[in-house]
Formats: sequence, C-alpha cells, structure tokens
Amino acid sequence: MNCFNIFNSKTKKKSKSSPELREQQQTQSSKQATRLVKSTGSISSPRSIPELYREKGHNLKKFSFSELRIATNNFNRMLKIGEGGFGSVYKGSIKPVSGEGDPLVVAIKKLNRNSLQGHKEWLAEVQFLGVVDHPNLVKLLGYCSADGERGIQRLLVYEYMPNKSLEAHLFGRALPPIPWITRLKILLSAAEGLTYLHEGLEIQVIFRDFKSSNVLLDENFNAKLSDFGLAREGPQGDRSHVSTMPVGTYGYAAPEYVETGHLKSNSDLWSFGVVLYEILTGRRAIDRNLPQSEQKLIEWVKQYPADSKRFRMIMDPRLNNQYPLDTARKVAKLADSCLKKNPEERPPMSRIVEILQDAIRESGNGNISEITSVAPSPLPEPSTRRAVRYIEYWRHEVFFVSRGCFRDHARCESQFLFIIL
Repeated sequence: MNCFNIFNSKTKKKSKSSPELREQQQTQSSKQATRLVKSTGSISSPRSIPELYREKGHNLKKFSFSELRIATNNFNRMLKIGEGGFGSVYKGSIKPVSGEGDPLVVAIKKLNRNSLQGHKEWLAEVQFLGVVDHPNLVKLLGYCSADGERGIQRLLVYEYMPNKSLEAHLFGRALPPIPWITRLKILLSAAEGLTYLHEGLEIQVIFRDFKSSNVLLDENFNAKLSDFGLAREGPQGDRSHVSTMPVGTYGYAAPEYVETGHLKSNSDLWSFGVVLYEILTGRRAIDRNLPQSEQKLIEWVKQYPADSKRFRMIMDPRLNNQYPLDTARKVAKLADSCLKKNPEERPPMSRIVEILQDAIRESGNGNISEITSVAPSPLPEPSTRRAVRYIEYWRHEVFFVSRGCFRDHARCESQFLFIIL
C-alpha cells in the first residue's frame, strides 16, 4: 500500500543535519516527568531526538558506497527482498563490526534518487533508530551518505529479519499460515515496541505508520517495528498534540489525524486496532478484490460484534478453528477499544500489553514466559503446492457461500464436488 500523502517538496530550507527543533516548554506534564525519571533518573527538560542523536549516534557505523555495493553484489536483482516508495531493500553480507568472525547477513535499504520521500525520511530513520534501543524495534547498524558524480546516495543498513513481514504471512499464499498463539506473541511484541516509543524514552515518539508490512519477524517470529521514516516527536509541555501534514497509509491512519492534522500517541492506537483485526480475519485493511461491502475491513467487521453468535464468521479460515473462541472475542474487543472515534477513550499501549499477556496465558494455559512461538507448518513439496493453493481457493469460495455470499454459488458448488471426487 502506498502512503496517502508524502512530505511536501517545498520544505523550509534549514539545516539538513537535523529536523527543526521545537520550542521548549517550561511546564512539564506528568507523563513527561515519568518518562524523564525512567530514562535519566531525574526530572529535567526533555531533549529532542537530534540532541539525543548527537549523544548516541556514534554507535552507528558509516559505510562507504563501495562497501555496500560489494555487499549486495552490485545491488543484484536476485538479492532484492523488498521495494517501496523509498526505493529498494537488498539482502547482503558485511564484515562484522569487530572485524572478526563470519560475515554478517544484513538488509540494505537503498533510497531511490528520484524518490519524493527523499532525504528527510532517510534522516529521520538515522536519527530515530540511532537513539532507540529495544528488542522489538529493528536495529540500525549503520548508514551511507555519499554525494558524487552518480548523484546523491542514501542507504541504511539493518539487521536482517529472515521471516519477512507480518503482512507476507497473513496475506501471501507462498508462506504457511501463522498459528494462533504465534499471532498473539507477534501482537504482544509489537505492542511492547510501541509502548517503549510512547512511554519509555526521554521524549515521546509517535510511530505514525504502524501497519502489518512494518512488523518484521526474526527467526523465532518475534516482531520488530521497522521503517521510522514517518516517526515524529510527540507533543511537549502543555501541548495536547503536534500539528503536522497528515501522512501515513490509507486504511491504517486515525480518522481524526487525517481530518485535522492533529497528531497524538493515540493515533498509533487506531493503527494497532486495524492490525488486530487483520490478525483475526486474515484480511487486509483495504482489499479492492472483495465485494464492495467487504472492501473496508473496519466497516465489515462491525456486522459481526465480538459478543454475537456470528462473530466466528470473521475469523481467518486458515486458522482451521484452532483457537479459543473466548480469547478471540477478547482480542476483538481490544481492537474495538483501539478504534474508538474519540481518541481520548483509547487505552494506552501499556494497557494493551497487559491485555495481550492475559490472552496469551489463556491460550497457552500456563505462564507466559514458558510459552514459545510456534512456527508455521512447513509448506508442501513444490510439486503439490499448486494443488494445495487450488483447494484452498475453493475452500475459501465455499466459506463465503456459507456466509450468505452467493455471487458464484453454482460455479463454486460444482467445482467443490469436482475436488471431492
């Protein structure tokens, strides 16, 4: 999905080394004071991200363009693992920072020189990821900033996430479905990452583009938030919000933010609620391939309230009913609380973490620390995958018929009989 808006190219010409610093306020809110005590042990004026970066940014390695070109075999297409408005992402290998040991596998994001998102978002990623430090945020190892005959080169080097994104597993048919307990663990780790951004730093950070494609999965299916190009410092002092041009992804952005440009941390809560329903249903936030009444996920699920007998009908058929229904209802109610029209009624991320921990305990019947993520079942052998996808497709069609969607009933019924025979 593409962003519904991007940075205006007519930005004010100020220093390119850091975003504009906000005016410091004399009065500190109680939440800010709590964050300051957590991060520094004392109460003082919060420092901005650029100021914190000047203190911590030396931990990032500055790569030369030639190093990254070698790491990706001259940006070989066969090593491309992602693409977006910013440019392309390649899998590569570099020497360990210590200079000893085996090559380190990394992901290298190469900014498209014609990208409209440009230098400002690249700089935001460098500064935010150069400051934050949390197991549920993707780790930035270094960057490359080179200007030469070939033009401006802007690259970022991240830790490699072998299990791709949550989006790839939920909606791609090339990967096996994620089991219920693993879905909950992914949600929990993503929520812990957002909680850290909202409450665990000296200054509040609003992610602003939380979506399933920005939730990456490591070898153990632990989630890490990625793509901080749109991240923004939260309001300071007695300010209730940050006024900014609305940016984000259609289907995920909070409606009050889109309408007014007023950005708060609870704008991220709305986006989290959308992803909660994506996890439950296996459907995208916006899917133009579905009947018109079902294209907008949040509107469609309203027909199947969590307490109703019809609720089970929204659950992802690829789960094969392997989930506790009562816990699924609880997760749906949590999503509904994140999707409150009044942003002040949405729960804080720390409360969401607690509810998800309870849901995991209920699903695992034990201590949360003893529950490990269950990897998806392996895919069938290549020779049988087409047949499996074929059967899954018609199972999906019959599933819609059972819900009262008779648009292709006759064709679906005859084909289903053919598969049985």
